[in-house]
Formats: sequence, structure tokens, C-alpha cells
Amino acid sequence: MPAIDPVMVEERAMAFARRSIKGRAKLDGLKLILSMIDLTTLEGKDTAGKIASLCRKAIQPAEPRFHVPSCAAVCVYPNMVRAAKRHTAGSTVKVASVATAFPSGASLLAVRLHDVRMAREEGADEIDMVIDRGAFLCGDYQRVSDEIAAVKEACGPLHLKVILETGELETCDNVRLASDLAMRAGADFIKTSTGKVAPAATLPVTLVMLEAIRDFYFETGRRIGMKPAGGIRTSKQALAYLVMLAETLGDDWLTPELFRFGASTLANDVLMQIVKMHDGRYQGADYFPLP
Repeated sequence: MPAIDPVMVEERAMAFARRSIKGRAKLDGLKLILSMIDLTTLEGKDTAGKIASLCRKAIQPAEPRFHVPSCAAVCVYPNMVRAAKRHTAGSTVKVASVATAFPSGASLLAVRLHDVRMAREEGADEIDMVIDRGAFLCGDYQRVSDEIAAVKEACGPLHLKVILETGELETCDNVRLASDLAMRAGADFIKTSTGKVAPAATLPVTLVMLEAIRDFYFETGRRIGMKPAGGIRTSKQALAYLVMLAETLGDDWLTPELFRFGASTLANDVLMQIVKMHDGRYQGADYFPLP
């Protein structure tokens, strides 16, 4: 693959953050962002009660008078999938589950595949897997590709999001190569990060991945989804990602079926902005339930 100039990537990505979006276009953008969020809780202290609260927020993020959409999905560990499915039943909210020894990916393949099958049996709609970054950085690309293909097979009809953990891949060239490798191995989405490693999602890294998706689409005609995850906390940041998405891949990708935000704190900031545009004043963060 041709080498990527990280300075030019940074310059172009930062240009998207300087765009000004106002009025009706901003309101529409905020509601679109909300519909693209995977509300996430991946903590050792997760309980069935917390999952129930997360699902309620995903289904109805704000009072009906604000006319906001439901979030795209809730993302949980495999042992919490059944509870999430129970509380999202009858709604449009999907249940995604991290798997494959999340977040390290450092386990035997048989164990990781069992993780996927467990999440599938519990009722997950989507699987978020992590690649073995150690194998990738050692240059064992065939192993990484084979493992993604094996996970895709274990997923069956479920959508597979492949997490690259870009904060550990070190260079833009590696991000581009890992993106291409994941798509060719069967990924339905490629995702920046687990949210457990810094830096997580950034505009430059996401731009590299979007351009990989664009080139793959031109070559194969297959649309791959994109999910920046971790570190996106404000509406202003999220709107910059939408601008970059539209200008890189076009309006066809401006849908939850092809673009997601992996975030939790982002939802409340988006809601605060929507309420401000609706009522003319800000409400404090305490007026919105924590995810």
C-alpha cells in the first residue's frame, strides 16, 4: 500500500472540525448523532439494574415532546446480553456484545470463539471483536485475517464490528493496513477502539479508516460501516465526524446502519444541545439520566 502522510491527514481532518453548522441543519445533525450512538457499559460492576437503565435511556433518550430518536444499540458484555434483550424487546434498539477476550484479544482462539457463540446464543444482534494487536505488530497478518474470518463464521447472521485498537497500532500506515485486512476478512464494520486505551478515536485516524472504506467500496461495491469509539464526548466533536463522513463517503453512509458512535457521555451532551434549541435555555446535566 502507498505510504500515508500523517501531517496531511492531520491537516485535512482538522479542517472538518472548523465547519460551522447552525439552525435546522444543526438540529437534524444532533438527532442523527443520537440515532447513531451505541450506548455502552463495559465495567466489572455492571448489574442487571444498570443494564435496565441503559436500555430505557436508549429507547427513549428524552421526553417525547423533544421528538428525538432512539439510540442505535446498547453494547454490553456477553453475560449481560440476555438482560439487555429483555429490556429492548419491541424496540428498534439493537443489542451489541463485545467478545473475543475484550479488550486485549489476548486469549486462545478457541476461547474467543466460545465468547462469540455465547453472546450469539444469549440473543445478541451484533458482535464487537478485537484483533490480536500483538500478532499484527509482529507482521503475522495471515493469522489476524484468519482469526477475523473464524469469528465472522461463528457470528453467523450477526453483524461483526472489528475493533482495531488504533491507539496501539502506532502509525497511519498500520491503521490503513489493518482496516483493509479486516474488511477483506469479513468485517461488516470497522471500529477504532475499545475505549480502554488512549488515544481512542480521533479525527485523523477515523479519516484514514473512512478512506480505506471508500477505496474498498470502489473496488468491490460492498459498503462497510464505521464506528469511532472512545473519547468523543461533545456534540461539536460528533458533528465534525458527520461532516467528515459525508464529504469522504457521501450521504449513503449517513445512517445508523453504516455509522455508529461508541459513546455514553456523548448522548447527554447531544440532549442538552437539543433541549437548548427547543426551549431556548440549557438544562443542567443532572436533568438527564446517566447511561
